[in-house]
Amino acid sequence: MSSAPVASHARVDGAPPSLANPFCFLAAFRRHRALVLSLARRRVEAHYRGAALGMFWAVLQPLVQLSIYTFVFSSVLGARWGPTETNPRAFALHLFSGLVLFQFYNRVANDAPDLMLLHATYLKQVIFPAEVLSMASVLAALFDLVVGLALWLVFYGIERGVPPPTALALPLVVIPIMLLALGTSWLLASLGVFLRDLAQVTSLATTALMFLSPVFYPLTRVPAAVRGAYDVNPFAHLLDGARQLLFDGTWPDWGPIAVVAVAAWIFAWAAYAWFARTQHTFADVL
Repeated sequence: MSSAPVASHARVDGAPPSLANPFCFLAAFRRHRALVLSLARRRVEAHYRGAALGMFWAVLQPLVQLSIYTFVFSSVLGARWGPTETNPRAFALHLFSGLVLFQFYNRVANDAPDLMLLHATYLKQVIFPAEVLSMASVLAALFDLVVGLALWLVFYGIERGVPPPTALALPLVVIPIMLLALGTSWLLASLGVFLRDLAQVTSLATTALMFLSPVFYPLTRVPAAVRGAYDVNPFAHLLDGARQLLFDGTWPDWGPIAVVAVAAWIFAWAAYAWFARTQHTFADVL
């Protein structure tokens, strides 16, 4: 990937926003949006370039993953989503909805520790804004999320018909996940410059988080003795709320989701400020 075209897009007018401004990372995106979109497009294209099936992998990969998880959990383990859901295809739809949402965060988090290392050439250019790499990573993962949700919509239509109108409110759940992913990327990308084994730790942590979140099971299956631990897991509220919108046709309890959204915003803001204060050291270490 040539660095020259990217560098030319990095020239922007105006001073960078103050880190004390809670909207500073949005202002940074606005200043560098052309560069962010260009990098995101390149990441998506590079991910599938050279593959025999090309972009078809964006569809095939989640389908294969869904088939494996559905077979193991519903056919082998006999899992059912609820007392009224006895059809394995219903279990697959519930699982898939949670899986594509969590995998969006999972991809961004696992790419983050090596993000600066893989773009060291860019970071040695004084005019290159390193923070845009995390923004591009989130947008590239968003492409896979949109493809996954489109597949879910197709299978839902075949199995049940038209989704309930409440499904249109799904972006209200996706936005906090985007903020969590963005903050995680800035934090881990910065730390990954100095801690080269952080990628292995992140992979273990995200795997544990996936199984400790209601991805493969409904929140109602969680024993009361450990339910308190799930109250502090943002994905417990977000995934449960998403399924209420997508399947039940009811509004979730917006209170916990609003708390998660505010906390995610503060986390993204703090992570951006940390990244901005440490990025001047990256070129020396790399």
